[in-house]
Amino acid sequence: MEITGGCLCGQVRFVLSEAPIAMRACWCRDCQYFAAGNATINVVFKSAALRVEGELKDYESVAASGSRMHRRFCPRCGTPVFSASEARPHLVIVRNGALDDTALLKPSATIWVASAPQWAWIDETLPRHAGQPPPVA
Repeated sequence: MEITGGCLCGQVRFVLSEAPIAMRACWCRDCQYFAAGNATINVVFKSAALRVEGELKDYESVAASGSRMHRRFCPRCGTPVFSASEARPHLVIVRNGALDDTALLKPSATIWVASAPQWAWIDETLPRHAGQPPPVA
């Protein structure tokens, strides 16, 4: 299996050699900044399955969950590409919009719904978590 993606300008390209573990819509306040006020759609993969070509910039912060996060983006066009928690170095979060095939998977849950604005559309058919759910495998 080979899953590919990259940034808007093409400076960053990546290949994932394994299937995704999970996909979630996230309404945490940090994700709302990254998604221009909306939720981010995040696909979880094993870190070891990822190969990246091109330069990424890293923004380090502490998430509302208390995890130290690394948000990686293209320094040329600004496309958010990955995030990773220091607490779970075996996992990498890929922003669904950075995948070449954005229909690869459907979200399995919506997280941080307590932070969503009142106007937010949240899929009623998906499990909801007010904050951070238990980690995926």
